Amino acid sequence: MNTFSTRLSSLGLSAFATIGVVFAPVAASAQQAAADNPLGLPDEVNMLGNDDPNMRKATAIVNGQVITGTDVDQRVALVLSASQNQISPAELQQLRERVLRNLIDETLQIQEAEAQEIPVSQDQINQTYARVAAQNFGQETQKMDEYLLRIGSSPASLKRQIHGELAWQNILGRNIAPFINVSEEEVNETMKRLEESRGTDEYRLGEIYMSATTENQQSKLQTMQQILEQLQQGGSFQAYARQFSEASTAPVGGDLGFVRLGQLPVELAQVAQEMQPGQLVGPIPIPGGFSILYLIDKRQVLMADPRDAIVSLKQISINFPAGISEEQVGSRIEAFTQGVQAIRGCGDADDAAAALGADIVTNDQLAVRQLPDQLQTLVLRLQIGQVTPPFGSIEDGVRVLMLCGRDDPQGDTGPSFEELMAQKEDERINKRAQRYLRDLRNDAYIEYN
Repeated sequence: MNTFSTRLSSLGLSAFATIGVVFAPVAASAQQAAADNPLGLPDEVNMLGNDDPNMRKATAIVNGQVITGTDVDQRVALVLSASQNQISPAELQQLRERVLRNLIDETLQIQEAEAQEIPVSQDQINQTYARVAAQNFGQETQKMDEYLLRIGSSPASLKRQIHGELAWQNILGRNIAPFINVSEEEVNETMKRLEESRGTDEYRLGEIYMSATTENQQSKLQTMQQILEQLQQGGSFQAYARQFSEASTAPVGGDLGFVRLGQLPVELAQVAQEMQPGQLVGPIPIPGGFSILYLIDKRQVLMADPRDAIVSLKQISINFPAGISEEQVGSRIEAFTQGVQAIRGCGDADDAAAALGADIVTNDQLAVRQLPDQLQTLVLRLQIGQVTPPFGSIEDGVRVLMLCGRDDPQGDTGPSFEELMAQKEDERINKRAQRYLRDLRNDAYIEYN
């Protein structure tokens, strides 16, 4: 049975939201020139009408259904709420154009679902909306309504996005997923290659991809640089990927999942190999456009990740009263450090902490990867009863972590046959979905105002 319907991505509030060298084109043969310019366009283009994009109203009529300026404004507000950064008028115009294109695609997807007699019910939309509200605002849907209105959007705008995604899922679930076939031989071959690559590095990457031609290369590069700046200032990678990326991974926030370097274009593989988790790099020139990469995580194929170890920790901490002098702070930190180093294991920790005037908190079920990055390596190096160096500040207090137990993860046996089968099915569904949407665009009657 095809498991596509059980693997659909859930919706969340994130749904609302080194510079590479650019090489100049090189002269080529007439055949190559024709391939580079398949439409035979002249080098100098003489515009006969007004080409100022700022003079166009961001509205459209898609097969008779109107997308208003208000629709665009409210969806733009969703994206801006995710970035929480000021953007320039030029960036805002580009965002509006992208949002309009997304709204057109949503409209086509909803219309196609209705034409195929698999519409989305209002109850389905409301249930998904309530689930999003529960994930972000507890059980009070009204709080999310108020938030959306406060940022200049509306519940109707988010529900429209939910409607479009559910409609598209229904279409893919009926018209594409049942006809996707992956043979057992393909899956077995993949499992064999995984075993052969045991111990090699895998990278979980997020990607924002934007296509570019010789004519618009510089403008697309500038757009990608602006997106990178917004991300570096705290913008949501998932939100920007959903709204701007032209890759098939845009609906899932640009997440490529775990991949090996050999699965990536050479240009991206060279960059990914040098990245550290949490790092952003781009725009990276690749054939056909530019990419921004975000390294979400890194692991070794079919090897247990030490960060998945479950540890028992005691946190021993001291706080400082207001107005304390630096000399007093230094003296107390020194006494605290000497005191915790003298603790004779976890059994002695509570009494020793009390003697130091320190607070102690125990957590027996903590995955190492849940700790801040700086502490993960320190904790993994500890033996039972040892403590980390002191860390903290005068404002937040100074503390140490004592290791009192550790359950190491079992060896990773890798994805199961069924998981690999599902992964390959999803890849093929995504490819056919892109072609399906492209055909809907080609057949649509779209008027711009």
